[in-house]
Amino acid sequence: MKVMVIGGGASGMMAALTASEQKSNEVILLERQARMGRKLLATGNGRCNLTNRNLTRENYHGELPHFCGYALREFGVEETLTFFRSLGLLTVAEDSGRVYPLSDSANSVADVLRLTIEQRENVTIITGAEVAALHRRKGKFYAMAGEQTFEADCVLVCAGGAAGAKLGGTDLGYRLLTSFGHTRTKLYPALVQLRTDTTYVRSLKGVRSDALVRCGKQARRGEVQFTDYGVSGPVIFELSRDVSTGSAEQTLLLDFLPDLSENELSVLLQARCAALPCLKAEDLLTGMLHNRLGRTLLRACGFSLETLCGEFDGEMRAELGKKIKHFALPVLGTMGMDGAQVTAGGIRTAEFDEKTMESRLCPGLYAAGEVLDIDGDCGGYNLQWAWSSGRLAGELRGKK
Repeated sequence: MKVMVIGGGASGMMAALTASEQKSNEVILLERQARMGRKLLATGNGRCNLTNRNLTRENYHGELPHFCGYALREFGVEETLTFFRSLGLLTVAEDSGRVYPLSDSANSVADVLRLTIEQRENVTIITGAEVAALHRRKGKFYAMAGEQTFEADCVLVCAGGAAGAKLGGTDLGYRLLTSFGHTRTKLYPALVQLRTDTTYVRSLKGVRSDALVRCGKQARRGEVQFTDYGVSGPVIFELSRDVSTGSAEQTLLLDFLPDLSENELSVLLQARCAALPCLKAEDLLTGMLHNRLGRTLLRACGFSLETLCGEFDGEMRAELGKKIKHFALPVLGTMGMDGAQVTAGGIRTAEFDEKTMESRLCPGLYAAGEVLDIDGDCGGYNLQWAWSSGRLAGELRGKK
C-alpha cells in the first residue's frame, strides 16, 4: 500500500516510522522545509521536553478534549520512552515529571528520528515539497507540490499548526483538510509570552523571579521572566491559553514571596527596618528579592529610594508588603501566533475516529498532531500528543 505523510515534524516522523514497520507499505514523507523536525529543535528552549511522567487527560484542551484519551492510552509515556530508547535515545526525568534527552539537546531527539527514517528502505523523504492541493479520485489520493504530483492509497496529514511561523508553523494542514469538507475551530496562540503594561516591567528586562501568578481562577507557581514587552517563562505559558482565548481576567496578580504569609512578611519588614534604620530604601529588600525587582516594587508604591528604613511606618510597610504579595500587572494581549509554541484550536476532532485517527468524511484520510483541535499544557504534553496520535495514525487501522 502506498502511504503519503504530509509534514515532517514530530507527529509526521512518528507516523512515517510506524507506517514503515509494515514492510508491504511504501511510505513517502513530504516536508515543505529544507529539513525535517525544525520546529522540534526549538522545544524546551532547545532541550526538547519530549513528554511528562505526570500526564493526565486533564492536561489537554479543545472542544472535545477526551478525544485524545484513546491515543494516549494506546501509546502513552512509557511506550514512548521505550520507543525512543529503541532508537538509541537516553532520557532523564526531572522531579516535575518533565522528560528530556540525557544530552540536554533537542538535536538528539530529531537526529534519532531522522536517522531511523533514513535507514528504512520503504520510506522516501522529499524535502522542500510544499503541498499546494490534495485530491481524491477513484480511491486514490493525489498531492500537488510544485510541478510534481504524488499518488497514494492513503494520506496522513501531520502538517502541524499555525503557531511559530518562523520555525515552520503554517495553515497548510487546515487548508488541505477543509478541502475535504472538514471544519476547524477558531485558532488562538497558546504557550505564548504575554504583553503587559510596561510602566514598571520595562526596567526589569532580563530579571527572573519565582512567583505565584494568579489569572482569573487559575493560579500557577514558577519562574517569571520579565521582558521589554511584558512577561514570559514557564508559568506564564501555562496561563497564556486562558488569556489568549479570553476565558481569564486580563490582569495578572504576582506574589513574589509565596512561601511567606502576609503576617510573616510584615514581621520581617518591621524587624529589618528596626535593625537597619539608616539603610536607604533602595536596599530594603536586598536578600529577599532581586535588587532591581525590589527597587521597582518600592517605586510602584510611590516611595523614594532615598528614604531611610527607619522612616518607614506601619502603613508604609503594609503597603510595600501588599505590593510584594499582590503585584497587579494589566495584560494587553499575547505575542501572537508567531511567538506561540502551540496552536489552540484546529480541525474539529468530532470529524475523526479517535481509535484510528481516520476521517469520518473521507476514507483513507488521516490526521495527527497539532493540526487537530487538541492542545496541551506546558511541560511535554504537546509532544506526547504528537507521538501518540502520530503512532495511532501510522498504524492505518482504518485500512485493515
